[in-house]
Amino acid sequence: MLTMAAFSVRLVASGCYGGRRTIATIISGNETSKLVRERLKKEVEEMKNQFSGFRPSLVVLQVGDRDDSNLYISTKLKAAAEIGMDAKHVRLPNTATQDEVLHSIMSVNENLSVHGLIVQLPLDSVDCIDTERVTNAVSPEKDVDGLSCINAGKLSRGDLKDCFIPCTPNGCMELIRQTGVSVAGKHAVVIGRSKIVGAPMHDLLLWNHATVTTCHSKTADLPAQVGRADILVVGAGRAEMVRGDWVKEGSVVIDCGINYVPDETKVSGKRVVGDVHYASAYQRAAYITPVPGGVGPMTVAMLMQNTVQSAQRFLLKNQLRR
Repeated sequence: MLTMAAFSVRLVASGCYGGRRTIATIISGNETSKLVRERLKKEVEEMKNQFSGFRPSLVVLQVGDRDDSNLYISTKLKAAAEIGMDAKHVRLPNTATQDEVLHSIMSVNENLSVHGLIVQLPLDSVDCIDTERVTNAVSPEKDVDGLSCINAGKLSRGDLKDCFIPCTPNGCMELIRQTGVSVAGKHAVVIGRSKIVGAPMHDLLLWNHATVTTCHSKTADLPAQVGRADILVVGAGRAEMVRGDWVKEGSVVIDCGINYVPDETKVSGKRVVGDVHYASAYQRAAYITPVPGGVGPMTVAMLMQNTVQSAQRFLLKNQLRR
């Protein structure tokens, strides 16, 4: 059943199926993320009432001063404040060495009052820093980005109740749930195999009982693969690469892309588009996410959810010790 968060009027256009074709229902990430934040705000309030003085706490560690990173971080800090959670921004200079970054991570790992730690990527340092080593240094119990090898390994094994799921794939799954379409038994196609989106998205769909195909730069006949997808998730990083005529009629299309293309009608001279050609895919899919306003807001909402979940696990663990 379609929830309030997946909204838009169903229209009928001339086309296939005896002259009738369903035009896609828009799955709103803005609306869905609002529902998630409202739920989390209640859960945080319940924790505060039950445990006097307790507040879930998130630390965002940044190296350098990239403008795009600053924008993303401010969005996360604002979201945390809205649900009543503590959030602290720790910024190291771009001269920070790998050892200094690791020392900062260890310090947060050992701080019992912090329940979530994310390292803002990319690391903007003049020094050579191993990103893998840095992300794996985050305690798995505080790795609310779900990027450490421990959490990735648990996800790949299907231990979904005992790990943190990366925020963007988790948000995609929530958007799919909003459609009311069951993942089980469906043929899902994921375009992209990044550690942040594509690979964990494959695992999530698989352990929710979909038959999953992962496509990438070496995949032969990509349009044919896309055409078989009941559920299509695209995180390729290429503007509008998936054309509407590739998309299977009646499918669910989740677009994780954020790309900028020239547009003289805009003051900035550019506009944001996804990895899917929205106008044409909209004519064939049953459900589709817009860009912007689709997956993006859900990524931040799922980060908040992971942090609240970490705080709940902390409280439960300490209760059991008593």
